[in-house]
Amino acid sequence: MNDIAIASAEQAQQDIAEEFAFFGDWTERYQYLIDLGRQLPPFPGEWKTDEHRVHGCQSMVWLVAHGDAANMHFDATSDSAIVSGLIALVLRVYSDRPAREIAATEPQFITAIGLAKHLSPTRSNGLAAMLAKLKSCAAAAASHGVSGEE
Repeated sequence: MNDIAIASAEQAQQDIAEEFAFFGDWTERYQYLIDLGRQLPPFPGEWKTDEHRVHGCQSMVWLVAHGDAANMHFDATSDSAIVSGLIALVLRVYSDRPAREIAATEPQFITAIGLAKHLSPTRSNGLAAMLAKLKSCAAAAASHGVSGEE
């Protein structure tokens, strides 16, 4: 396992901020987001159901939670290139962590990289909806000690 995979959520957020600081303008940052989205693992078609859909997103987004309170893993995808990049960042911070850490971690990277100022209102709402669903799954797992999967 490499260092990035075992880094804390806080470290992941710091790493993201440092990576984005490298780019001079938002054209480059958007391209980097698109590239990150292209690296998401394959998402099975059978998971693209209404049950897994993140409502509140303008584009289509699906999020599936696996695991339990000790370690939760998330898979997600979108039909939008930029949103897929946002998903890649969110998964980097929140996936493969204990449910309590997920629930307690605020998405500081959004402000740190200036993303809040550069997303359209609909993308901001979608990102908030995705984070809310992810944290809801983690809170349920933490309180019940059971899988986040329905």
